Parts: sequence; structure tokens; C-alpha cells
Amino acid sequence: MALSATASTGSGTKDSGFGYLVPALLLVAIFFILPVLMLLLRSVLEPEPGLQNYVTLLGSTTYLRIFLNTFVVAGVVTIIATVVGYPVAWLLAIMPERWSRLILAIIILSMWTNLLARTYAWMVLLQRTGLINKTLIGLGIIDTLLPLVNNLVGVTIGMTYIMLPFVILPLIGVIRAIDPAILRAAALCGATRLQCFLRVLLPLSLPGIASGALMVFVMSLGYFVTPALLGGTSNMMLAELVPQFVQSLVNWGMGGAAALVLLVVTLALYAVQLKYFNPNRAR
Repeated sequence: MALSATASTGSGTKDSGFGYLVPALLLVAIFFILPVLMLLLRSVLEPEPGLQNYVTLLGSTTYLRIFLNTFVVAGVVTIIATVVGYPVAWLLAIMPERWSRLILAIIILSMWTNLLARTYAWMVLLQRTGLINKTLIGLGIIDTLLPLVNNLVGVTIGMTYIMLPFVILPLIGVIRAIDPAILRAAALCGATRLQCFLRVLLPLSLPGIASGALMVFVMSLGYFVTPALLGGTSNMMLAELVPQFVQSLVNWGMGGAAALVLLVVTLALYAVQLKYFNPNRAR
């Protein structure tokens, strides 16, 4: 009996499923944890042991301006993408399924299009002789050509277009999960459409808004291609600074410090979301 109990216990241990996690854990350890640790070591050991790389990075007005550009653009892109993406997600959630699938397929197809091609398309549209400036002048809205590229305005426009699907997709699932009977009950109790939106629909869809906004903000912090092409060297962002340190200046210590600052900010934002906007958190 004892032998059979031991055998059953052993088989239960083998069938616990932990063995299936080992390859995934090894991949995470080799391709994420180990590189991060190596980057941390280089940021405090090169060129000399100490925290001088972080002191230089956070004490220089030039680098602080790059940090400011990064957070301002990421914040503006997040706000615009959320404001524009919410009504789009709501319309996709309530419209007939056939049309909803068609529009959703178009949105997903835009995500599959090559990022470099989409950014170059915006360069053509936003340049001084591009379609947007010509259209605005033709309609009499402006008298002089607007500088829409090689500045943060162009970066914001291009990144907002690219980030919109990452707000729309999480919101569609959240809004569709809301029981329409709740909105009808609020209307029967005398609530206006605005009150139904502000007091019922918006609070219930807040987890989706938080997830989409966080995803957009974090991705915007580390975006490289669009800021590099639409912003130019005078409007550098943090994701452009790291390759410059590593490739142009061959300064792995400063590059590691900049990358780790960005990583810490990202992890802090995820921690805030998990604490305050996690729909599965016990209330």
C-alpha cells in the first residue's frame, strides 16, 4: 500500500505540468533575463565602475530634453489614439456583424502592412509639397505651407496612425462584453444618453481603456522607425539615443543606462496597471 501510494504521489508530481514550462522558462532566461543583467552590468562597469553613466544621463540638459520629447510624444499619442479609438471601437461593437468584420479586417490589414512602407507614405503625405498641404491650400484653410515633417508634429501624426489599432482591438472585446440591459436599465431610470455614457459605459469599459492606453504609451516610448524618419536628428527620442550610444559612439555604458531607464519606466507602468486597472483583481 505504501509503495502504491508513493508511486501515485510520484506520478502526480510528474503530471503537475511544470515540466512543460521548462522550455519557456529557459527561453525567457536566455533571451530576456540574461541580456538585461548583462546590460545592467555594463551600465555600471563601463567605462569605470560606478553610477557615473546614470549621473551623466539624468544630469545633462541635452539628454533630459530627449527624455522630455519621448514622454511628451508618447503621452500625446496615447491621448489622441484613445480619444479617436474609443468611438471607433464602440461603433464596431454595435454595428451589424458583417460590416464590423469587414472594417475590423481592414484595421488588422493595416497592422500587417510593412511599418517602413507606412512611415514613408506619411513622409510623402506630410511634406511641404505633399497631399495634405496642397489640399489645405486648395480649400483656402491655410495660406502658407505647414512644416509637418522633421518635427514632433509629424512624429505624433505618424505614430498615432500606427498605434490606433492597439487601442481599438482591446476596447472592442470589453465593450461587447458589457450587457446592453445595463444601459437600458439606466435609460429606464431616467438617465440621459450622456449620463449613460459617463456613469455606465465609460466606467465599465475602463479596463479596456487602461490596457489599450498603456500598450500604446509603452510602445511609443520605445518606438524607433517612425521618430527617426519623421522627426529628424533635432527631435530625437530615447529609442534613437540608445543605438546612437552603441553604434555611433560605441559607449555601451551610456547605452545600457538609457535602455535600463526606459525598462524601469515600462515596468513601473505595468505595475500601476496591474494594481489599479486589473479587471480580475479582487474588489
